[in-house]
Amino acid sequence: MRGGQEYVEAAGAQPRLVDINTADSSELQLLPGIGEAKAAAIIEYRQTYGYFSDVDALLEVPGIGESTLEGFRAYVCVDSQEEIP
Repeated sequence: MRGGQEYVEAAGAQPRLVDINTADSSELQLLPGIGEAKAAAIIEYRQTYGYFSDVDALLEVPGIGESTLEGFRAYVCVDSQEEIP
């Protein structure tokens, strides 16, 4: 299996949420519906505009729409909100 299912199984009963402000490409690609191109778009957006204020801010990333976001919303969080140095 691929994506979030694999991530949840690997994490056990208490899955670790992916912080979208600090996750690297490989972590982002574990999310359902996120492949190499979308992971790169998330990182590029974060580097250009700074950290995400909330999960819904991902909708501003090219290629991330409502259905994509809903597919992985339960697996992500925004814990780090400090500006990128």
